[in-house]
Amino acid sequence: MQTSKVFFDVVMSLDGFIAPEGMDMAHADDPEYKQWMNKWMQLQHWMFQQKFFRENLNLGEGGETGQDNRLLEATFQRTGVSIMAKNMFTGGERFWPEEAPFHTPVFVLTDQIRQPWVRPGGTTFYFVNDGIESALHQAREVAGNRDIRIAGGANAIQQYLNAGLIDEFTIHYVPVFFGHGTPLFTKMNPDIKVKVREAIPSQEVAHITYEVEKE
Repeated sequence: MQTSKVFFDVVMSLDGFIAPEGMDMAHADDPEYKQWMNKWMQLQHWMFQQKFFRENLNLGEGGETGQDNRLLEATFQRTGVSIMAKNMFTGGERFWPEEAPFHTPVFVLTDQIRQPWVRPGGTTFYFVNDGIESALHQAREVAGNRDIRIAGGANAIQQYLNAGLIDEFTIHYVPVFFGHGTPLFTKMNPDIKVKVREAIPSQEVAHITYEVEKE
């Protein structure tokens, strides 16, 4: 009996981008990267103000403890396992603290053959070479009674959504426009039907949760 829900939870600009154009982790010291980072921080600023987020990434004490903070903590608590694409992992491998911020198993979609990578604090990365459904099957085996998060990036989310494997998702809309960047929804299956389950506004962001209607 399936008990775990499959979901994703992302921050997005009003014109549909989850990252600005020009992301290149290999050139983090270049001025262009710094411009990219400035734009990216426009999306993420609200998260960095939250007490739970700051503590989870070892960014120091303090932070807000209101509704936005409670939503971030609830998402973390419901997640028993995450699935992410190789590009997202590559960036995180470079910039996450030694104690990676998941504290659960993480399955990485990749062509790379690699042994599991165990980190302090309960995070272990497993590298999956045979597709999204295999990763999901393995994730279900270790999720327990918690949910499975498709962490990103956009292409991985699109694949799971188009395959009918997503149950619900939350988008945190930040009032900025990028014009160009990494779009969340491209080449989507037009037969997918969703409905709004919950809408929660705050001063910096609007949190909208959608339920995917199953046939």
